[in-house]
Amino acid sequence: MAQITAAMVKQLREMTDSPMMECKKALVEADGDIEAAVDVLRKMGVAKAVKRAGRDTNEGTIATYISEDGKTGAILELTCETDFVGTNPKFTGFAADLAKVVVESDPADVDALKACTMGEVTVADELTEMIHVIGENMKVTRFQRVCVESGALSSYIHLGGKLADIVTFEFSASETGANETFKTFAHDVAMQVAAAAPVSARREDVPAETIEHEKAIYMAQAAESGKPEFIQEKMAAGKLEKFYKEIVLTEQEFIKDPSTTISALAEKVGKDCSDTIVIKSFVRFAFGE
Repeated sequence: MAQITAAMVKQLREMTDSPMMECKKALVEADGDIEAAVDVLRKMGVAKAVKRAGRDTNEGTIATYISEDGKTGAILELTCETDFVGTNPKFTGFAADLAKVVVESDPADVDALKACTMGEVTVADELTEMIHVIGENMKVTRFQRVCVESGALSSYIHLGGKLADIVTFEFSASETGANETFKTFAHDVAMQVAAAAPVSARREDVPAETIEHEKAIYMAQAAESGKPEFIQEKMAAGKLEKFYKEIVLTEQEFIKDPSTTISALAEKVGKDCSDTIVIKSFVRFAFGE
């Protein structure tokens, strides 16, 4: 019997994108013949994954994972072919498992994530196995890892995984993160990000080009009034203030109680927790964007 080397297994994996152990079994059965091993894999059904590798993946889910201490999180988009699979618990659970790998391994990009360990194999192996088991092509399209030193993270998943976000909160006392008042507030803010689609968490984080673009429009609108220039500037400034209240998370009206803003709510909750709570930033993924 021919000796099955690691190089042969690697070559067969690269040719078929099949799981490592299945490639080794196929090579043993084919007595080291690479081409014959490909046929063995096809007969085993593993090659189905290869056939599906070119199919469009227009459906899927967005998953989040936050570490037990609440300080590290990840948001990840995993695509598939049909909405039926996109809502399948096995598929959505796998997406959440991948987000956990991102938190624990901190890969630089999708290729690096595929090389990460997942159990006793790699993410690439598990992905190929899932393609084989579920019978649809799948792809990790993007992910983002988030960390906070003094504070906590909160996440929210909406529309069955078609929209999700992670919000970063900063505070001083470690016990604040365990306070139920804070937890409710953090969940509500994460829900606000999903529902109200802010551009940034704070005014100072709005991109300069966005502000300049809006300013130019408001100035042009004000010029149409024919009023003196200093009045035009006041009119434009007023519209810009309104714009901030629409796109800046902390300045938005709270969706559950429009009589208060998110920043006012943060101040109130901070007092209740005997701490100062700052909404630092957020990451928001809408599926397919």
